[in-house]
Amino acid sequence: MTTLVFGHKSPDTDSTGSPIIWSWYLNQIKGVEAKPVLLGEPNTEALFVLDRWSLQKPEIISDLAADTPVVIVDTNNPAELPDNINDADIKGIIDHHALVGGLKTKGPIDIRIERLACTATIMWKMIGKDVAQMPRAIQGAMLSCILSDTLEFRSPTTTNEDKAIAWDLAQALDINISEYASEMFAAKSDVSAFSEAELLRMDSKEYEVSGKQFRVSVLETTSPKMVLDRKEALMAAMPGVASDDGADQVLLFVVDILNEEATLLVPNDLVKSVAEQSFDVAVSGDTVVLPGVMSRKKQIIPNLKV
Repeated sequence: MTTLVFGHKSPDTDSTGSPIIWSWYLNQIKGVEAKPVLLGEPNTEALFVLDRWSLQKPEIISDLAADTPVVIVDTNNPAELPDNINDADIKGIIDHHALVGGLKTKGPIDIRIERLACTATIMWKMIGKDVAQMPRAIQGAMLSCILSDTLEFRSPTTTNEDKAIAWDLAQALDINISEYASEMFAAKSDVSAFSEAELLRMDSKEYEVSGKQFRVSVLETTSPKMVLDRKEALMAAMPGVASDDGADQVLLFVVDILNEEATLLVPNDLVKSVAEQSFDVAVSGDTVVLPGVMSRKKQIIPNLKV
C-alpha cells in the first residue's frame, strides 16, 4: 500500500515542500512507494514555489482510509491532522515543533523532532550522503522551505544549521538567496484574491490558554498595509470564523518581514487583555505593534496569557 506523506492543515511552504521531498527520498532512495498529499489548499508562496521548480501540486485529501500507512511532517498535533488520523498506520513523524501528544501508533515508529527552524533542514540531515542524488527541483523545494520558515534568516527560530544548509543548496542551485527570497515573499504578500475568512485561516493553529480556545493566525508579508487596510472587515469576520471552528477568539498577527515586527488586531476587550498580559504593552486602539515579534512558535504561543 502506498505511504502518504503530509503536513498540517492550511499548508505553508514547509508543509507543501517537505512531503514532496520525503516522498522522493522514500521512493528513490529507500524503495518505499510513497505519495505526497496536502490537507488543504497551499498558500500563495507555496504555489509560487511549486511553479518555480516545476513541481506538481500534490493531491488534496480530507480523510484517510483505515490502516493507510502515513508519514507526518511539520507537525505532531492531532488538531492539525485528519480527524481519523489515529485510524491510520503512522510510520514516522519528522517535525520541529513541541511535542503535543494524542497520536496513537500501531507499533514502533521512526520519529525525529529537532530544535531547527524548518522540517526540510531535518530531512537534509536524515538523507545524508544521498543528497547528492537529489534532483534540482527537490533541492529547490528544500531551499524554499528553509527560506520560508526562517523568513530569510530573520526569524529567531533560525539556527546555524538552517543557514549552512540553505547556503549549500543555494550554491548548488546557483541561486542568489536575497533575490529568490524576495520573490517568494512577494508571492506570499499578494493576498488580494482571498476573502477575510480565508485570510484568518490561511496560516493558523489552534491553541488553548487557561480554558480559552484560540485560533492563532499569522500573515507574514512584505506589504503589511495590504492586510491592515482590511482590518475592519477582518475583525468583522472573526466571530464567524471562531464560531465555525469551535474557538473563542481568532488572534491575527500581521508579521512585517522587512521591519521585523508584528501588528496584532484588537477587536475586543478579550484580545486587549491577551495583548497586554502576553506582550507587556499598553493597547489604546484596535491594533498594537509588537517590535521584534516574528515567530508564532517561539515568541507568540509560548507567551500567550488570558
